[in-house]
Amino acid sequence: MLPEKYKPNQKEVEKYLEKWDSLENYVLQENALDKLFFTTYPKNVDIDDILIKVSALNDFYSTNIFSVFPVAKHILSLNIDEAIKNSDESIVNKMALVNMNGKTKNFYSFATKYCSHHFPNEYPIYDIYVEKVLMALNKRDHFYKFKKIELKNFSTFKSVIIAFRLFYGLDKFSVKDIDRYIWQLGKEYFPNKY
Repeated sequence: MLPEKYKPNQKEVEKYLEKWDSLENYVLQENALDKLFFTTYPKNVDIDDILIKVSALNDFYSTNIFSVFPVAKHILSLNIDEAIKNSDESIVNKMALVNMNGKTKNFYSFATKYCSHHFPNEYPIYDIYVEKVLMALNKRDHFYKFKKIELKNFSTFKSVIIAFRLFYGLDKFSVKDIDRYIWQLGKEYFPNKY
């Protein structure tokens, strides 16, 4: 649980970004993913390229996709390059819904990560840690009007992240910086219980 008087501020963000930079495994994984998404396979028109990106992202982020091929095939079918280049927010929710063995699975968190690794400042990353921080701080500070379920709509989620950044005077930081800050805050104060 976040301390009652905890308030996001520039000093806190800088502290968590510095902490991020000291986490060798995260830094090196992100560098490898950047090379994969920006340099080696920047497009999504070849199933082989998409499959490698889906596999790496699934492994590094532990997104629990047990069969990556249907996800890669789904991404290929959506022809996403133009959409993500134009910051089309609707592509995230389209990418998230994958038919697997006759059932529709929602890989929303994965879809935010996949798009973010193409355009990190247009596509913030959703996960449970981020959700918990946003919910806790909004309950106390009312920085944006939303319900928890609405965070699973990418347009709303992105609006919440932007509102969070503005409300706490953090506009000097990129969306990617805010991602890393909120995620670490959530991991620290709302750890998963196994």
